[in-house]
Amino acid sequence: MESSASEKLSEKKDQILQALAEMLEHPQRLKITTAALAKKLGISQSSVYRCFPNKSQMFEALIEFIEKTLFVLINKILQEEHSATQKIENLLLLLLGFSRKNPGMTRILVNDVLINENEHLQLRVNQLHDRLEATLKQALRFAASEGQINRNVNVNVTARANLLLCFVIGRWYQFVKSEFERDPLADWEVQRLTLLPSELL
Repeated sequence: MESSASEKLSEKKDQILQALAEMLEHPQRLKITTAALAKKLGISQSSVYRCFPNKSQMFEALIEFIEKTLFVLINKILQEEHSATQKIENLLLLLLGFSRKNPGMTRILVNDVLINENEHLQLRVNQLHDRLEATLKQALRFAASEGQINRNVNVNVTARANLLLCFVIGRWYQFVKSEFERDPLADWEVQRLTLLPSELL
């Protein structure tokens, strides 16, 4: 019985988070309230509160979902039998593609929807950005160790990893501010030639 109750609670939590993510995808920026979530799901507000005592916990759960999803896919890329430079490009495509498929989640990734929420949530997103930058730095170092970055070129791995992440965050930001009109992957084939210089291709 306890297991069944736990499963039902977990299922209800997933439904609430899915509804929240869908509301975040609305271009006109729907006001996110517990009442609005309850109405969307056809349940009482008390049912929502039994799953999440406050809105901050809902957003925190979404951040955890984003982090878990991204790093499962990131680890898969890092373990693939590809060159180090191809892995770097695949990591960037993953981050931009995730945004394209999950516009509501992108609003969280750029802290757009968290401005008036608990400061802890913005710190969590900033920590996620730091993890992504560290991953790019690791991939660049591996490319250098494999000799895939021209050793005659003075490569500052830290600066380049930061540049790559800034590009990604900029694309996320434009996607959100354009009300999801500007495709994060638009012109990638052209921009990659500048973003990933010849010694990385």
